[in-house]
Amino acid sequence: MKHLQITSCIFGKPGKENTQKTIEIAAQKAEEGNIETILIASCSGRTGLIAAPYFKDRNLVVVTHSTGFLKPDHQQLNKENKAKLENSGAKILTCQHALGGVGRAVRKKLGTYQLEEIIAYTLRLFGEGTKVAVEIALMAADAGLVSTSQECISIGGTSEGADTALLLKPSHAQNFFDLKIMEILAKPRLV
Repeated sequence: MKHLQITSCIFGKPGKENTQKTIEIAAQKAEEGNIETILIASCSGRTGLIAAPYFKDRNLVVVTHSTGFLKPDHQQLNKENKAKLENSGAKILTCQHALGGVGRAVRKKLGTYQLEEIIAYTLRLFGEGTKVAVEIALMAADAGLVSTSQECISIGGTSEGADTALLLKPSHAQNFFDLKIMEILAKPRLV
């Protein structure tokens, strides 16, 4: 495999103001590296809609928050954005968070952390977007929407938008330690 000449982009601070540049960097890497699958976290669908034109000829998987994340039975991805994403050819994944779920319920009820939340906090040492990008790769692999044998680009963010892009080789959650972060394409500087 030839070496590509993209250097990592470090943003001055986390946040949605980095969304456009993060997506452009990911699109450039996808083109140069012939990366077929792009994963992007998007709660309301706005970030997914920004990304869709950049990845129209690729396998774009938009990963949402699980239903009930904010309040019981509530889905943050609104119906209009969902329809637009589906019409663009993107796949949408809504499921339990790989690094939350039942462990989060134990913390809320019993006041003690479980292993997956400890892993999430450890990944946050690199930024919220890094944790999100790793987590959505696990979720997409478990759903069969990304192959564990091929590299993909996974895009996450801090609160809203996108500020982190990783080139990684995904794994299923049960094989978490097989996941490999190959390159950090973009991430914010943490203060």
